[in-house]
Amino acid sequence: MGGLDVDDANRVTFLEGKSHLKGIINSIIFMPWADQCFATGGSDHAVVLWNESDGEKLWKPKPLHRNLHSSAVMGVAGMQQKHMIISAGADKRIIGFDLQAGRADYKHQIESKCMSVLPNPSDFNLFMVQTGTPEKQLRLFDIRLRQTEIHAFGWKQAASESQSALINQAWSPDGLYITSGSADPMIHIFDIRYNCSRPSQSVKAHQKRVFKALWHHTLPLLISISSDLHIGLHNIA
Repeated sequence: MGGLDVDDANRVTFLEGKSHLKGIINSIIFMPWADQCFATGGSDHAVVLWNESDGEKLWKPKPLHRNLHSSAVMGVAGMQQKHMIISAGADKRIIGFDLQAGRADYKHQIESKCMSVLPNPSDFNLFMVQTGTPEKQLRLFDIRLRQTEIHAFGWKQAASESQSALINQAWSPDGLYITSGSADPMIHIFDIRYNCSRPSQSVKAHQKRVFKALWHHTLPLLISISSDLHIGLHNIA
């Protein structure tokens, strides 16, 4: 079976470049393009793009913007169909930065803090943002539509805890469904074709907060993790 070469003493490299001025890095993700690059978002309000230098095996950071957000950047993601990086912040702002134009080409602000952003794997114009609003925890957007929210999905929290950045949404491979963990503890499943305020299905999966539920790429299976320290395997056929 192929895998990482665990005997290679040089398998881990700590990058020398300093990408963020202060605080912690809240989000990191490889870009979905042919280029070798990844982006980071930090508590210093900045979004930084890292590129691998040709032949040097060095990764160099390039700050894309430091003042378009007025608070911590909680999520970053690359759009598949164009060289644009979406960032979502605790300042309630969603920014789409066009790398070729060198400026923000998409700007939107909602009424509550944003905690993560995740592009749709099938329709490359769509992306989902997790927010801190009860009963509207997930917001669907289309990069082509300015100042417009397509759908808002959510659930009524049984627990009184506020929303956490540790509860992450995940797309089904066909891009039609999205899952979210919760503090209730339940796995909530939404069908994005319907603008419904309640989940299409809720699965009682754990004894404590569900952090994340992920889809198998071909089988009708979900795996989930929770603060009860168990891993759940769920057949959703």
